[in-house]
Amino acid sequence: MAEERTVPVPSSWMTPSGRYGRAVARACDIGVALVVLAAAEYYGSEYDLLLGGLMALSLLPRRRFPVTVMAVVLALSVVQFVLYDLPDLPLASAPASYDVAVLFAMMSVVHHSRTTWMPYLAGAVVLLATAAGTVGVPAAGIEPFVDPESLLIYWGLTLTVWLTAFALHTRRLYAESQAARARHVEREQEQRARLAAARERAGIARELHDVVAHSLAVMILQADGAGAVLRKSPDTAESALKTIAATGRDAIDDMHRIVRVLREGNPDSADFADGGPPRRLVTLDEIQVVAERARAAGLTVDVSVEVGEGRLSPAEEMTAFRIVQECLTNVLRHAGAGAGVDIRLHEERGTLLIEVVDDGAGALAGRGAGGRSGGNGLVGMRERVELAGGGFEAGPRLGSGWHVRASIPTRTK
Repeated sequence: MAEERTVPVPSSWMTPSGRYGRAVARACDIGVALVVLAAAEYYGSEYDLLLGGLMALSLLPRRRFPVTVMAVVLALSVVQFVLYDLPDLPLASAPASYDVAVLFAMMSVVHHSRTTWMPYLAGAVVLLATAAGTVGVPAAGIEPFVDPESLLIYWGLTLTVWLTAFALHTRRLYAESQAARARHVEREQEQRARLAAARERAGIARELHDVVAHSLAVMILQADGAGAVLRKSPDTAESALKTIAATGRDAIDDMHRIVRVLREGNPDSADFADGGPPRRLVTLDEIQVVAERARAAGLTVDVSVEVGEGRLSPAEEMTAFRIVQECLTNVLRHAGAGAGVDIRLHEERGTLLIEVVDDGAGALAGRGAGGRSGGNGLVGMRERVELAGGGFEAGPRLGSGWHVRASIPTRTK
């Protein structure tokens, strides 16, 4: 199995969704508001404390509404400078240390805004507003209140705060992308685990059906035949009982392998044919064995295998064997003794062609013994062929009997 790549998941302190992260963020917001409020207490103008308090309160929801908070803080700073530039006694101080609220508001926009261009707009607004302080607003009667030397200091401070906020913004986006990626990988791993479990269940179901259905069909017919000729032909009955015993031993061996997989996992994965439980390796020669058992049970079986030695992989040989085995099982169950079966396997242009045709013991297709629904057997055969990348079709013949055709791409060993 390929090694799974591990995606680092950000801690709860680095993500807004973390419980401790939210508590720390709220504490930081309150701390920033207290800093602004404390800075406003050092000024003695009439409205400094009020303006500083309003700015401090405005900063509390800065994480959820960063743009609105910055707009409110900028509006309060405009009021501050208007009150400072009154002809009479200034009602507010400007610039004042509590104007740091503007930088906090800008930092919130840069760090928390979901709009790509908003961080750049916030930085530009603060830089332009600071630059406007060097010329004032003559039309409104506001004189310059920032000298060029101070402007460089303000711009340097603004750019430092902006770059710091942008770095935090980038780190937050990275953390969120990593968290989203981790959730995506986790969902993929869960989905792969469910698919693997479903494939494993399907493989075990196919093995159980193939082993149990075929073995029981042969054993039942042999037992019925032995019972019928027990008194008249003891030798024939003895041969049937030996076939029953041999079939039962093979079935028990296969059942033990399946049970071992269920208990211990998959210790013999190299022996897998199509993703199912481990099993003993079989070859196309095994087809003659099951055909002989079917003959002993009363079928007339004609087998033709025209496949070069070494042309098929173990998985392909297993798939072909299971298909033939299941076809013989269906004939035994539905047509019974006396039916004729024609089995043909040959390779053509890199494709293994399998064709199994029976005469249904003379019963009309779709009626009586010939009217087979297939059930789990046909489903299992179709799954095996599709896993091998081939095609499968099955259905009643015109008149009597049933036909099964499968094509499997071959890979030379």
